[in-house]
Amino acid sequence: MLERDGYMPGVPCWVDTGQPDPEAAVAFYGGLFGWDFEDVMPPGSAGKYFIARLDGGDVAAVGSPPEGGPATAAWNTYIWVDSADEAAAKALEAGGRVVLEPFDVPGAGRMAVLADPEGAEFRVWQAREHKGARVVNQPGSLNFNGLSTRDAARAKPFYGSVFGWEVLGLGGGAEMWRLPGYGEFLERSDPGLRKRMADSGAPAGFEDVVATLEASSGDQAEVPPHWSVTFAVESADETAERAAALGGRVVAPPFDAPWVRMSVIADPQGASFIASQFVPENKDRGRQADATISAA
Repeated sequence: MLERDGYMPGVPCWVDTGQPDPEAAVAFYGGLFGWDFEDVMPPGSAGKYFIARLDGGDVAAVGSPPEGGPATAAWNTYIWVDSADEAAAKALEAGGRVVLEPFDVPGAGRMAVLADPEGAEFRVWQAREHKGARVVNQPGSLNFNGLSTRDAARAKPFYGSVFGWEVLGLGGGAEMWRLPGYGEFLERSDPGLRKRMADSGAPAGFEDVVATLEASSGDQAEVPPHWSVTFAVESADETAERAAALGGRVVAPPFDAPWVRMSVIADPQGASFIASQFVPENKDRGRQADATISAA
């Protein structure tokens, strides 16, 4: 298992969830994914921030809702940048919004909360001591982040301007976000990665993919544009069953999609996420249930 030690600017690097009852969320996710937790907030702090670890490596975090922010539970996506201040300025110039001005996180880094022109919120992370998720793409860790949008044509120039992203077409109208040079960056720590991807039948350019792009369907008007989080699992079916037993809700029962079998799950406090099982024999399956994924 390769452990990450930093990311290329423009790559999603961290996820956390604000929960009205963080201790209850710790119990749920510890039981679901086998995470160990450490509260890294100073003694006497009003809020909690539990770093989740898998085999000793940071994978995600569970915290209290931000002061003055909504009390609803949700998963948040962080994107690595060289400068949170410059990223915020770029977002404004490209038609987005600064939800929370750049600020320092003592002992960790600097961040800002931004929103794209449609209102989908995300975080940017300027790393110092905290280098993002150390363990990814392993069962129980972050696998993908995805934008669900009603207006992909509007989103493309925004994210291109802020992060340098381009769109990779996969056929049949399916698209993903790619960052030119990302595959080369990964190859430095994982030699042969691009060849293995090509040999497995991955489409050309897939080594540069950093996130998914889902266009919401017309019957999903009640679902606001948002960023979703996908965790890798050994079995989508067993994960959905275990989540329900722990008090969560299975929003979409496990179903097959290209390369994967997945389920959409909501934790007991309402934060939704996708559990994805890698199934190579599914690579030629037609895309399905896009509307279900967009609701995650």
